[in-house]
Amino acid sequence: MRDMTVSYSSPGPWTIKMSDSVALQHVSPYAFEAMQKVDVVRLAALSDPELRLLLPCLVRMALCAPADQSQSWAQDKKLILRLLSGVEAVNSIVALLSVDFHALEQDARKEQLLRHKAGGSNGESVLVSQLQHGLTLEFEHSDPLRRLRLALSELLAIMNKVTDSNGEFFLKSSELFESPVYLEEVADVLCILQAELPSLLPIVEVAEALLHVRNGDWFLCLLVANVPDSFNEVCRGLIKNGERQDEESVGGRRRTEALRQLCQMNPSQALNVRAMVVEECHLPGLGVALTLDYKPDTADDAVSPLVSFVSGLLLGTNSKVRTWFGLFIRNGQQRKRESSSILWQMRRQLLLELVGILPRSRSTHVLSDGEGDLAGGSVCSGLREEHVVKASALLRLYCALMGIAGLRPTDEEAEQLLQLMTSRPPATPAGVRFVSLSFCKLLAFPTLVSTPEQEQLMVMWLSWMIKEEEYFESAAGVSASFGEMLLLVAMYFHSNQLSAIIELVCSTLGMKIVIKPSSLSKMKTIFTQEIFTEQVVTAHAVRVAVTNNLSANITGFLPIHCIYQLLKSRAFTKHKVSIKDWIFRQLCETSLPLHTQLLPLIDVYINSILTPASKANPEATNQPITEQEILSVFQGLTGGDSNQAQSRYSITPQLLVLYYVLSYEEALLANTKTLALMQKKPRSYSSALMDQIPIKYLIRQAQGLQQELGGLHSALLRLLATNYPHLCMVEDWICEEEITGTLPLLCRMLLTSSTKKYSQKQLQEAFRMLPSSGPRLMQILEYLTLLSASNLIPYAEALTSSMSLLLNNGVSRRVLQTVNKLWMVLNTVMPRRLWVMTVNALQPSMKLFRQQKYTQNDLMVDPLIVLRCDQRVYRCPPLMDITLHVLNGYLLASKAYLNAHLKETADFDRQTQTISNLGLASQPDTPEVTREELKNALLAAQDSAAVQILLEICTPTSEEQRQGDRTESLINLGPTHLKAEGDKMEVGPGARQATWEESKRGLLSDLQEVQCLICSLLHQMFIADPNIAKLVHFQGYPQALLPLTVAGIPSIHICLDFIPELLAQPQLEKQIFAIQLLSHLCTQYALPKSLSVARLAISVMGTLLTGTASVFLTQAKRYSFFMPTLPCLGAFCQAFPPLYDDVASLLVQVGQVCAADVATQAREVDPIIARLQYLKEKPAEAAGVVSSTPRLPDELHCTDPAVQLCYRIEATFMDIISSSLHGE
Repeated sequence: MRDMTVSYSSPGPWTIKMSDSVALQHVSPYAFEAMQKVDVVRLAALSDPELRLLLPCLVRMALCAPADQSQSWAQDKKLILRLLSGVEAVNSIVALLSVDFHALEQDARKEQLLRHKAGGSNGESVLVSQLQHGLTLEFEHSDPLRRLRLALSELLAIMNKVTDSNGEFFLKSSELFESPVYLEEVADVLCILQAELPSLLPIVEVAEALLHVRNGDWFLCLLVANVPDSFNEVCRGLIKNGERQDEESVGGRRRTEALRQLCQMNPSQALNVRAMVVEECHLPGLGVALTLDYKPDTADDAVSPLVSFVSGLLLGTNSKVRTWFGLFIRNGQQRKRESSSILWQMRRQLLLELVGILPRSRSTHVLSDGEGDLAGGSVCSGLREEHVVKASALLRLYCALMGIAGLRPTDEEAEQLLQLMTSRPPATPAGVRFVSLSFCKLLAFPTLVSTPEQEQLMVMWLSWMIKEEEYFESAAGVSASFGEMLLLVAMYFHSNQLSAIIELVCSTLGMKIVIKPSSLSKMKTIFTQEIFTEQVVTAHAVRVAVTNNLSANITGFLPIHCIYQLLKSRAFTKHKVSIKDWIFRQLCETSLPLHTQLLPLIDVYINSILTPASKANPEATNQPITEQEILSVFQGLTGGDSNQAQSRYSITPQLLVLYYVLSYEEALLANTKTLALMQKKPRSYSSALMDQIPIKYLIRQAQGLQQELGGLHSALLRLLATNYPHLCMVEDWICEEEITGTLPLLCRMLLTSSTKKYSQKQLQEAFRMLPSSGPRLMQILEYLTLLSASNLIPYAEALTSSMSLLLNNGVSRRVLQTVNKLWMVLNTVMPRRLWVMTVNALQPSMKLFRQQKYTQNDLMVDPLIVLRCDQRVYRCPPLMDITLHVLNGYLLASKAYLNAHLKETADFDRQTQTISNLGLASQPDTPEVTREELKNALLAAQDSAAVQILLEICTPTSEEQRQGDRTESLINLGPTHLKAEGDKMEVGPGARQATWEESKRGLLSDLQEVQCLICSLLHQMFIADPNIAKLVHFQGYPQALLPLTVAGIPSIHICLDFIPELLAQPQLEKQIFAIQLLSHLCTQYALPKSLSVARLAISVMGTLLTGTASVFLTQAKRYSFFMPTLPCLGAFCQAFPPLYDDVASLLVQVGQVCAADVATQAREVDPIIARLQYLKEKPAEAAGVVSSTPRLPDELHCTDPAVQLCYRIEATFMDIISSSLHGE
């Protein structure tokens, strides 16, 4: 084993030779690994020259006291001693270790201080006295201590100069480090010094100093080999202190050379060192050189290490690394081509890899330098399958080198690249990817095609692409083929969208590169004139098969991209090619997650239907999807069965078709004016079609798929809020949250497969047998509550058609509440059909007998039909809640219907009038304004009529008024009592949670609960449109309802804004109603604004009493005005005590006027003036009189209005005083 010789030298220009051509002995990877692992057996197998390099460490290991006291190390130490016993150089190393290193270190530090004071000049040395001979002779003749001093002095001088050089590289001429005879002895001294004086000589600083002497990399390798644990530390230090561009300077090249030698000594750490290079962004040539040197244990046939490394640098996400390496490429090209340049070595290796995968028949280049064997070989008709992935990686790498790093390919490289790009791969997914990349590289770098022969080669290759596209797609089994990309690029060229082509190229290549639009002129000519004319493009696009199960998971360029661009450029309408069927088929062939191009495709298709390509040819539009095709998509849902298995299509096509229909209708309304000018009126979809589409059900399904649907759900919500506001009511969304919450979900989990199921017929039978079948019906209804909303749809018909039976006597409240709950669940998925069925079911018995059925359109035209139901509904709170819900929905639907109708017809009527009156002076805006005003007036009348009917329903009937306190309505309950009961009468879906026992205890009567429901709806209506509140109060309603409306409608405080306007009306009835309303508002809302309006009301009353002739009241009108309004003054004073003086003065004035009227007829009334003055001036002293004197003693017996008014004044005074005293 000892006779075995191991030789190791670095390849190529990195072999280090002496000036006399004698190669130095290097530490082999085998020896370094043995030292690193302290493998004594492997050390013993080393040759004498290799062992000689490692003696400093081995001698120290044998002589120094070890930290490891184990028996195994003792045996290994014996082997080391035996190994060293036959080596002569060991004695000299032992002598070196016998020196007093502590004294040596002190002298070295003194010399460092002396050099620092002297400014780094070579003056006197503490370590070495004046030399008699040259440094080499002195070293030869010196004893071990002097040798150490000589080497240490020389090394410290170099280290000091490195520190003072400020990063500028220098090469120190040192006889000691250059003499070939003494290199091994100097290396021994250097290793011993560093090992014994580590604080004085840090290994990283020593390594940095060795770069500035000849043979420094050899010394560095020996130093690290004798301290193997310092390998990573030394490498990181050298890299961190290195240049950003190593090939730009001598120092950078020497540093790269030294690190490369270190990695050749320890190849297992080469990739880690390369990672340090990238991390620090220093020495890019070293990274490339290490990659070139790297020989993996298992070769990867797909992509070489060089391609992977450089691609990672240029195509990674770190822009700093990308810029750093790009600068290395650019700077390397500026220098002359040198075989020793790492950049040219890299380019040569890449070219060799490129030529190696080319089909042999296509390789036209014969490599020089004895490599002609690569150009010969067997003839191959196409790119081999195992080379396709590697070819794609090489293409992307060359794109990055040329587009990002600015590499200028040589003629040799350009020729081979073009040969590779125009080769024909096998029909595999990787082959499709390769063709796409090649095509995009041709577009990105058209300068690769420079000769007519190359241009002809490219045209032939493009023609082959067109011919083989269908075969590739079918054979490769991929949906995104290169045929769509060809079509797309052709369309972009025809529409001159060069920026879109650039974006397409960058997206396909996966990198952002700069492409000048002017460079695409040659490719544009070839595409538009030789390969793809616009007519060929459109005709070919329609024949392209749709993508099956199109989703966002399918990447690349698809037929949908081509059709989108053709639609956008109006190519189909220009050449009269029908595209409707293709679009409908593609919409039906979709799945989740939604492809991002589908919504833009629908939008541009709708635009091509409504907007002609040019004004000269208004008929040049696409055809819309037919109603039969639309209905076929929803077949299985329109019949009431929500099971997706019954439907031919999945939820994705249904949502897309719904989006198409809603967007089409919205766009049709938005473009009515433009269409009217062109005398073109596209047909809108019928209301019958819209009624059969389960819009709310689909929206609810989409809500749970928002992540997969992308922006489709939000787009549908926007369209719904605009065109179908009655399907977007807030209370519906809140109710839906309750229905789809955790508790209902847990309840549905109880519905196991063994649970008994009930049919629609059984439900109808149970309803028909009421009230005797109450328990049976309740059992069925409880089962239905466990079903989901979609599974409840089949029972909707049976449930709604039997609602009128619930109005009969004997039906339990629990049944009513459960039916209400089920109705609300159904309302979340099928509101429009449910509303129509409910309205028809609750008609009076006479209308039911006549079989009068209302349609959706009837109810939108006249929403008040909802209130023309059976009168018994008005006193059945669960059914009244349903009725109010339907009414609110149809009021909103009517607004949307009238707005759409007005927008749809106004522009065409106006256009017709303009054409008929052509040449005549006219005002075309007048009809428009009039129609808008009429529409607003109709809506206002409709809303106010609904409110008035609802208020009338709140009025107790004569029979209810005769009943006792148990049926007391909320009108007679004060605001305080109403507020106290508020917690028990929640309005809305939660209001029906009261059990039958609670109703039995009389917490709320049916009338009271109905009043709560109506007040809640009126509150919402007043908030939505305050003008409704103003209109209703200007119309007026019974004064008896004021306590109810003020206490039950929180938003009624807005009436304070228009009460001054109401007071200014000339009709006494409106003034009286305003003052009565104000009195209740002041009591309910004692606000500063209420105080100011109350002052105004008192002032108006005084003005009417003592005003001018225009506002002066006659005796009869005075009686009719003050009799109902005087009691309101007490409410003013109770709410705002500061008004007492104004009220008292008004009462005295009214009393004086009345007393004057009856002075001659009723003398017994004369003292009233005195009493009133007494009450005004001394209310406290009048307390006894108030308590002892009966109120209105003669009022019931006197028929004179003036006398009655006098007593009413006195009674009002007494009420005010009484309330103020009780308040105190």
